[in-house]
Amino acid sequence: MIPTVDRMQDTGKTTGEDTFMHRVLIVDDDADIRRTLDMILRYEKYETLLAENGGSALQQLEDPGADLVLLDVKMPGLDGIEVLTRIKENHPEVEVIMISGHGTIETAVAATKLGAFDFLVKPPDEDHLLLVLKNAANVSALRRENQDLRGKVSEKYRILGESKAVEKIHATIDKVAPTQARVLITGENGTGKELVARNIHDRSPRWRNRFVEVNCAAIPRDLIESELFGHERGSFTGAVGQRRGKFEQADGGTILLDEIGDMDMTAQSKVLRVLEESAVERVGGEQLLRIDVRVLAATNKDLQAAVEAGEFREDLFYRLNVVPIRVPSLAERREDIPLLARHFLLLAMRANDLDNRVLSSDGEVFLAKQTWPGNVRQLRNLMERVAILAPGEEIDEGVLAEHLAKKPRRAGDPINECRTFEEFKFESERLFLETRLIENEWNIKRTAERLGMQRSHLYKKIEKYSLK
Repeated sequence: MIPTVDRMQDTGKTTGEDTFMHRVLIVDDDADIRRTLDMILRYEKYETLLAENGGSALQQLEDPGADLVLLDVKMPGLDGIEVLTRIKENHPEVEVIMISGHGTIETAVAATKLGAFDFLVKPPDEDHLLLVLKNAANVSALRRENQDLRGKVSEKYRILGESKAVEKIHATIDKVAPTQARVLITGENGTGKELVARNIHDRSPRWRNRFVEVNCAAIPRDLIESELFGHERGSFTGAVGQRRGKFEQADGGTILLDEIGDMDMTAQSKVLRVLEESAVERVGGEQLLRIDVRVLAATNKDLQAAVEAGEFREDLFYRLNVVPIRVPSLAERREDIPLLARHFLLLAMRANDLDNRVLSSDGEVFLAKQTWPGNVRQLRNLMERVAILAPGEEIDEGVLAEHLAKKPRRAGDPINECRTFEEFKFESERLFLETRLIENEWNIKRTAERLGMQRSHLYKKIEKYSLK
């Protein structure tokens, strides 16, 4: 039972710690109940707030707020059930324990369905009250820890920039993330399409579940169906066991189909079936497996043009392109370049335990004037490179220009030294390919696309000319 005031005569004194474990809001229209509960909790080193009605309770939750609430059911004005409803709508992280002198099973069930942590009958047993509070406090602490962890994860995938283009992306993400809508993310290589997808997932109700990324361009054509949908043992040579595909792995969460424009037509038709039926069938299997997956897609290609050229299914395009988000190139948001450069420089110093490096003002101006064919990825690579190789603390235009050189340095001009036409053709092609590879920071896929050639062909050329 609730102890008498005599038991609590020393409540104004603490027994060592000056900090409180949790802040509890006590809401009851009975002043004696408020006072007694207040003394019990302060004695146990809880910090307390007091409210005599529902309106005052809701106001006190705004500032300075509370982790836990002891809430009376029967009160004039807003009753406890109404206050509980509003708390859960506006402060879902707060744990609420209902107390009532007229408790019924129906009321307890209703409160629990609305999100109450527990339901106690007045007058509550002190030991039971403290046990329930302790359990609720543990749940509250765990929730805050998860939120902190989520914040750290989100920081890793934060989209940096103050330009209008970035503000527009954030605004679109804020609107689409809480929904189940499919999103098609487009933009050049290195612009950060995967960051947009991560932000959509992290801000969605699915954030606790898996985010699975699939690079459709990196998977061999004869294996992509197995990779996406899984396979049964013995379904093809090398299938020594059953395997869950990426869609199954993402069940309850989000899947990003990156470089969707490189997917062959057969796989496209099967992805379309998954979108229509919310089910997958493993290669070699006969059973449809129900899945709940949000699908995001990304590409650096113009899918509308690919549809018109007969290279991409029109029905799949419209299924994916519910909400389009275009990520601008770095050249389209030059005002963000200094901010990004300073951020990447700081990350490089931390990751490599380097001495302090500072980007000079003329260095910032120099970076903002470049074309950046590799976009944000290229800028990040450059800042890490100069952070490691710069001779001094200041990184100025000269240092940046040296490491951003677009042409290979040579003692002489090899073209003029050619003696035959065959030598000229050989050297010209070698120089041309090396220059393009350097421009694209040795990104084979991007270089091949810009040259209009197959990656396998480019790899053979690299080997032929011993390019490094």
